Amino acid sequence: MNWTLEVVVVPVSDLDRAKAFYADQLGFHLDHDTQVGPTRRIIQLTPPGSGCSVVLGLGLTRMAPGSLQGLQLMVGDLRAARAELIGRGVEVSEIQLQGAPPGHPLQASDDLNYRGFFYFRDPDGNSWAVQQIKRQ
Repeated sequence: MNWTLEVVVVPVSDLDRAKAFYADQLGFHLDHDTQVGPTRRIIQLTPPGSGCSVVLGLGLTRMAPGSLQGLQLMVGDLRAARAELIGRGVEVSEIQLQGAPPGHPLQASDDLNYRGFFYFRDPDGNSWAVQQIKRQ
């Protein structure tokens, strides 16, 4: 039996602001924006190439907006992904090399596969990590 993770609910305070961030700035595909009754709206977006989507909606979870931490995206080229998000106006951290000594300056020759990460937050403060994984 397969158990697949298909959807993660992301707690946000402003649906339109969050939708613009995830669709326009991160480049997630807008799957649907559905009004469910007079007071409920659900927005589903999927990162390019992902089998798991995020769902934004008010009243879908007890988590406070900004309280979701540790979501992680995987990319094949961390430097290119970081440059793309910077170009879209996303504030991202420097690339960090896990396991490197403290203060280790990142070198162009550093192998980022599995060890390279950068981080960002959505407008509500939900935190994301981006990790480089090149599958052989």
